[in-house]
Amino acid sequence: MATTVALTAVGLMTVLSASAAESISAGIDPYSLFIKESMFAGFGLVLMMVLSFVPPSGLKRMAWPTLGLSALLLMLVVFTPLGVNIGGNRNWINFGNSIQFQPSEAAKLALALWMGLVLSRKGRLMADWRHTLLPVVPIGGILVLLILLGHDLGTSVIVMAVIGAGLYFGGGSKRVLIGAVGVGVAAAAAMAAFSGNRTARLSGWLGNCSDGQGLCDQAQNGLYALASGRWFGVGLGQSRQKWSWIPEAHNDFIFAILGEELGLLGTLVIIALYGVLAFAFFRVIMKRNDTFARVVCGSILAWIIGQAFVNIAMVAGLLPVIGVPLPLISYGGSALVMVLAGIGVVLSFARTDPASDAEAESASISS
Repeated sequence: MATTVALTAVGLMTVLSASAAESISAGIDPYSLFIKESMFAGFGLVLMMVLSFVPPSGLKRMAWPTLGLSALLLMLVVFTPLGVNIGGNRNWINFGNSIQFQPSEAAKLALALWMGLVLSRKGRLMADWRHTLLPVVPIGGILVLLILLGHDLGTSVIVMAVIGAGLYFGGGSKRVLIGAVGVGVAAAAAMAAFSGNRTARLSGWLGNCSDGQGLCDQAQNGLYALASGRWFGVGLGQSRQKWSWIPEAHNDFIFAILGEELGLLGTLVIIALYGVLAFAFFRVIMKRNDTFARVVCGSILAWIIGQAFVNIAMVAGLLPVIGVPLPLISYGGSALVMVLAGIGVVLSFARTDPASDAEAESASISS
């Protein structure tokens, strides 16, 4: 909880610093995005605490409804006028009065809960490749396809990682897992190859930035920001790259602003906080001996820590720009609320005793 609150506070501070510059340039209230993000953070923290008191039996009852609702919202985004296209990605749904939600973020948590329920019922059957594939891979594949229809390759990669982690922690067949990784990498490469924008970004990542389209500018200015931060940073609020040099500096490239203002030591502290969060997740997984908790917590671990790794590696130039936010820090209400909800689910397993859960489950089955 302390690590989560610390990362959320750092995120709010950096969103204020990064978004104020662009807001001033656009002639709007420099505090508007910060106030909106603070409201989402408050709601997310309350939701996290509420979910932390939901027993595992209650989480199991939530699995199918949340998965069905997520799939319905994704279909509304893709196939109805409610879907909103932002930055070339159609992955928001508009509820009116400027209220928008990103169903793909909710799908990550819904998949974690649903896979935990389904795989916990299979038990030792998971060693059979057919039980590893069915029904997780087809259902998960449908959700990935819906996200891809909205042209959001980055989120689809994270969702595929969540599916892979769920199968791994559920004891799935190693041959299927290795094959699935190969198919996923090949599919991502194919989708990048058939998209002009993604091909140009990949080419820029490989060093070919002479296309004249400016597709390398965001990545290069992100590296400039990290470099200018040196050891101790230029100071809070003093970033120069946020003044329209890095587009959407408060979103996907917020880690670059952190590096410029807090320096190398500041970025190492952020990475250490994610490391502490990962260690806490592993402690909960090791404490629990049931498949449901192991799959759910392992999937959420892959989601949050995996996405943080991809974002930081992207800003540092180790991966091409694929557009995923930094969990708990980047601007985005849907992402922040759902990550906090995921942490609340893990807290639920941390709060409860595995033995008492097993007794309660057997009592409900016998009754």
